[in-house]
Amino acid sequence: MYTVAVQRELIARHALVGRDFGPEGRPHSHRYLVEVRLTADQLDRFGFLVDIDELTTRMGEVLDGFRDRLLNELPEFAGLNPSIEHLSRILCRAFRERLRMAPAVKMTVTIRESDSAWAAYADMD
Repeated sequence: MYTVAVQRELIARHALVGRDFGPEGRPHSHRYLVEVRLTADQLDRFGFLVDIDELTTRMGEVLDGFRDRLLNELPEFAGLNPSIEHLSRILCRAFRERLRMAPAVKMTVTIRESDSAWAAYADMD
């Protein structure tokens, strides 16, 4: 299995909702590290799993829509607690929509909120 991964930083704000989360229930910022990891057992005719430059560009385009924003206010989070679990799924689907790659390529988006806390979503379509 081949694997390619790219990481980008995202600073965004959120406030957790639904119960008393203490300070996490008030708007605050996180410096997220977003990783897109692609895996497949075949390479394209050029010997690539994905064009890393294209992946980096598409990641930047998607992340720019979230950068320095309060996630609670974005339509993607309507009716959702803006957790890193939901954020990883939302970003994963947005990246897949914008990337040209074979359907057999598996994508996992991991978001690190700190050195010890992270969440991931794997899109196996």
